[in-house]
Amino acid sequence: MYDPNNAALAASGGRMGGRSFSSGSSSSRSYSVPGNGGSRFSSYSVPYYAPAPFGGGGFYMGPAVGVGAGSSLFFILVGFAAFVLVSGFLSDRSESSVLTATEKTTVLKLQVGLLGMGRSLRKDLNRIAKVADTSTSEGLSFVLTETTLALLRHPDYCISGYSSVDVKRSVDDGERRFNQLSIEERGKFDEETLVNVNNIKRQSTSSQKASGFSNEYIVITILVAAEGVHKLPPINGSGDLKEALQKLASIPSSKIMAVEVLWTPQNEDDILSERELLEDYPLLRPL
Repeated sequence: MYDPNNAALAASGGRMGGRSFSSGSSSSRSYSVPGNGGSRFSSYSVPYYAPAPFGGGGFYMGPAVGVGAGSSLFFILVGFAAFVLVSGFLSDRSESSVLTATEKTTVLKLQVGLLGMGRSLRKDLNRIAKVADTSTSEGLSFVLTETTLALLRHPDYCISGYSSVDVKRSVDDGERRFNQLSIEERGKFDEETLVNVNNIKRQSTSSQKASGFSNEYIVITILVAAEGVHKLPPINGSGDLKEALQKLASIPSSKIMAVEVLWTPQNEDDILSERELLEDYPLLRPL
């Protein structure tokens, strides 16, 4: 009963979102200690005591050069610098450190399988992609919020789900993981027929007609990179899916580094069959 001619019809995909990793690296810190050049802390020596050179019971004090009024402040700064270095070393070895928690980047993925009758939801995604300004953090937050709301409003269409969370130790590692997940999902499309990424928009005018194959599905993938540590529950039921969507929608726009929403099929005349659903999205689990 499977019609191979319909396989190509499932390849249209929509994609919207954007990235701002470079502007999200505000948590990186640097510290400096006054050097020797041009500073009032330029040189110092510690007084020492030794026997008098010509005998006798007395002692004399060696020279103490350049010990100014600011020497105590110098030692305070040196001690502070040492504390920062030691704290950073110890925090790298502790996953629960407060210092490194804000420096980490979390990459979240939520994937939802829906019945094909949820065409109104697909129309919602098309509308969001056409109106969103994906060049700003507020626009990315809008894409994320509107997508999660669209899914929350149609729980009866959702039949399967999957979530993953990757906490990376730097922005660069988070960006690499986000790009990897994006490429994996985009590789499942033969053509991106509707695109709005970093406010660069493109829409294909080509259209393919389905031949009445009614066993159809829709898959929506949400990718988010956010500053700090964030969590999603494993998707084992509809309650887990609802919680995951609410958590994604609650991420502050100031913490968002990247958002990407991908869905297939994008073209309303295309079909995603059950066989293609199982082959291309094997991690989806029934709700």
